[in-house]
Amino acid sequence: MRVVRLLRLRAALTLLGEVPRRPASRGVPGSRRTQKGSGARWEKEKHEDGVKWRQLEHKGPYFAPPYEPLPDGVRFFYEGKPVRLSVAAEEVATFYGRMLGHEYTTKEVFRKNFFNDWRKEMAVEEREVIKSLDKCDFTEIHRYFVDKAAARKVLSREEKQKLKEEAEKLQREFGYCILDGHQEKIGNFKIEPPGLFRGRGDHPKMGMLKRRIMPEDVVINCSRDSKIPEPPAGHQWKEVRSDNTVTWLAAWTESVQNSIKYIMLNPCSKLKGETAWQKFETARRLRGFVDEIRSQYRADWKSREMKTRQRAVALYFIDKLALRAGNEKEDGEAADTVGCCSLRVEHVQLHPEADGCQHVVEFDFLGKDCIRYYNRVPVEKPVYKNLQLFMESKGPRDNLFDRLTTTSLNKHLQELMDGLTAKVFRTYNASITLQEQLRALTRAEDSIAAKILSYNRANRVVAILCNHQRATPSTFEKSMQNLQTKIQAKKEQVAEARAELRRARAEHKAQGDGKSRSVLEKKRRLLEKLQEQLAQLSVQATDKEENKQVALGTSKLNYLDPRISIAWCKRFRVPVEKIYSKTQRERFAWALAMAGEDFEF
Repeated sequence: MRVVRLLRLRAALTLLGEVPRRPASRGVPGSRRTQKGSGARWEKEKHEDGVKWRQLEHKGPYFAPPYEPLPDGVRFFYEGKPVRLSVAAEEVATFYGRMLGHEYTTKEVFRKNFFNDWRKEMAVEEREVIKSLDKCDFTEIHRYFVDKAAARKVLSREEKQKLKEEAEKLQREFGYCILDGHQEKIGNFKIEPPGLFRGRGDHPKMGMLKRRIMPEDVVINCSRDSKIPEPPAGHQWKEVRSDNTVTWLAAWTESVQNSIKYIMLNPCSKLKGETAWQKFETARRLRGFVDEIRSQYRADWKSREMKTRQRAVALYFIDKLALRAGNEKEDGEAADTVGCCSLRVEHVQLHPEADGCQHVVEFDFLGKDCIRYYNRVPVEKPVYKNLQLFMESKGPRDNLFDRLTTTSLNKHLQELMDGLTAKVFRTYNASITLQEQLRALTRAEDSIAAKILSYNRANRVVAILCNHQRATPSTFEKSMQNLQTKIQAKKEQVAEARAELRRARAEHKAQGDGKSRSVLEKKRRLLEKLQEQLAQLSVQATDKEENKQVALGTSKLNYLDPRISIAWCKRFRVPVEKIYSKTQRERFAWALAMAGEDFEF
């Protein structure tokens, strides 16, 4: 926790422009060629405001295959006796049986929600028999799916090739659309199969049944002059519309949280690339307004209007701590998650002095996806005094910012800058923090492995700022042990190579001929190679340990302008594939085309 607090403090200092920088060169000496990127592809064929496309044609979504009942030899037991389940009840039972041994099935909320929803799928006579989850035995069901998974792993090459060909055929049929005369790849064209909702963190709906989506649940979006996708035999679409102001191809409402799910274009598509580019350009534009905005909210801390003061303090937290604004919810809706505007008194504690700092605010609440946000941060004295004022005569469940709503805050942000939202602030601060951290941490003389470690450390500061956490992977300890075994073996190889080099040096000193010199050089190169491999393994272990509870991917893909990373790669001669995978490089093709090594966010 102390490490996390230090990293959060470092991120806050970055936003204040107070991060100490290494006196390192900006890049490889003599290598500062400016690569003039071309954004031509991303600027062609612009439509009027709001219009995304003129033509959109596709095959619709691919539905999950129907349920296949269990073989007769796989049984479900209740109170030690086999019970023959109806097809509907059996399907839901398999969802739970597959997960036996997983941590979820030990959680009371998950078990309770599953059992309640499962009983709704049972026939009347089944409900009369099955009344307690504790008396249910899913062992044979679990073993059946474990065996199936093991069998898939040992398929012959020919069988694997057949499965691959079937997947490719499906991709060709459903995985592409025609957008304004061009073939574009679709993101995930498969509708998620039914199963049990897991959620993130301690979600109160975990274990609930995600029902099977049918064509009658799906809205299709395509152009009027296109061929309308054919629904599966015997079914029809809920609706077919032609809305060219949106980019989704199909939509439906899922059953657990009643949220709308979409089939979208692949992130590497031109339209998605344009959207991403514009998102980061909006955040980049904030740089020209941010000093004035900060001066304004600091002045508003002394406003005579309580509403203005609360808005100013909330905006300070959104700016400095990258808090989400918080969407308004109806009473009793879903989990008790909050954002900045919906913070309650119970979520905040004030400390006149803590951790060697004055005016410390302690936050503790459930944020998006039920991920806990915990942070102790020193704030400016006027902010601290205002918080004391806001909390006067209020109970723990009262709103901290009782004069402020997400709607009114967003309206104010729009007045400050066209297109400004709390998310734009979050994107701006994440990107600017990465850029400043890379400047502070990267040294031109470091090895590629050390530079990548610096990059991941910079990324980690951003991830902690944005509260992108994860549970330590269940395989972490085993993988670390394997890595430490490799490191130990490599150390032994280095020690042996060093001894061989000493012997070769002694032989060359005694003989002085060309053959002994050749052997000496060979032994020296071997030692250097092994030492480099050992250094890479050590860096890998450090990186793995530091990132075991931090999710770097979310910020890297959604909040960090990829041009910063690409420019850094070019400036310090780091292969871009060390930072972005093939899929990610396709996603950020627009950034690869635009960013030269001199790019500044």
